[in-house]
Amino acid sequence: MNYRKMGKLDIEVSALGFGAMRMPIIDDDSANIDEAEAIKMIRYGIDSGINYVDTAWPYHQGESEKVVGKALKDGYREKVYLATKLPIWECETEKDLDKYFNKQLEKLQVEKIDFYLLHALNEKYWQTVKNLNIIEWAEKKKEEGKIKYLGFSFHDSHQLFDEIINSYDWDFCQIQYNYLDTEYQAGKKGLQKAYDKGIAVVIMEPIRGGWLAQEPPLDAKELFESENPDRTSVEWALHWIWSQKEPGVVLSGMSNMQQLKENLETASESKIGLLSNSEFEMMEKAAEEMRGPITCTRCEYCLPCPEDINIPKNFHLYNQAKLLDKGQEMAEKYFELDETARASNCIECGQCEPQCPQNLNIIDLLKEVDKFFQESA
Repeated sequence: MNYRKMGKLDIEVSALGFGAMRMPIIDDDSANIDEAEAIKMIRYGIDSGINYVDTAWPYHQGESEKVVGKALKDGYREKVYLATKLPIWECETEKDLDKYFNKQLEKLQVEKIDFYLLHALNEKYWQTVKNLNIIEWAEKKKEEGKIKYLGFSFHDSHQLFDEIINSYDWDFCQIQYNYLDTEYQAGKKGLQKAYDKGIAVVIMEPIRGGWLAQEPPLDAKELFESENPDRTSVEWALHWIWSQKEPGVVLSGMSNMQQLKENLETASESKIGLLSNSEFEMMEKAAEEMRGPITCTRCEYCLPCPEDINIPKNFHLYNQAKLLDKGQEMAEKYFELDETARASNCIECGQCEPQCPQNLNIIDLLKEVDKFFQESA
């Protein structure tokens, strides 16, 4: 395993971090984690050099922290930096801060959190942070030894990121960053801003929710093969980030042991400057061929839907249909879904939209998806 500096913090973290948002599941139910396999994977990753494990209150519909806590028993807790996040959207009063934090300690079966984040900051949640004096509360937790490092994860405009990053002496931040999202949310400018201030940067969505792991469209595939035909789609995506000096740990949500082993191997080859300038230029061109119409990362924050719609699955099928020109094939898969899981089952309750870190207009997009597949069938 290769290790990277974390801004002004006097520590080094593994190039690859274990993101506990996409662990193996049973019966296609994200709340039903295959506990034995997930624990096996987390411990295998730690034994292979991973020293950063990231989870959060809503991951796997609230079950992720429990499984991570079990995986870190038997001496594994002492081998890693543990990260989790305060669910800002659940906090209505200052008393809620202690309530959720203590529940997280209980679920994780730990006495302290190494990297604690204010989760998914956007304009609304940033206002909540100020209204509830959350930073002052977190500083007290640091003084008590309950939190080691304080940071935030982010999903909004670069302008808001700039405001937040300048508002406090943060230890670290977590941003969505991959070769499709250089100008999206915090983007490259936000990454550089944090780096210049000595703020450690954790990278999430390096594979864009699995989108960058699949075989690319033909035009993009030809571009990749012109530079290195032996490098996989995932290797291109990860090395694009690791080749840059600004990122610290890169989180990957791995769903099976094969993905973990492949990512560990790629991480062992990683280094700053690995990709050439021509390869970076090629990937910029390839990115233009690969952006799907819906910027869903399949994070599942929108789930569970009260009507049991599998929102991320609907969007993924639609993106594949449009980008890969597979309308009829994806329409068949759409109609293979249980009727309740299809986009057509939406009753426009609106529960999902405030939870979406990509700020998608989910209701309108579900209508668009169903209309497209009805016409493609």
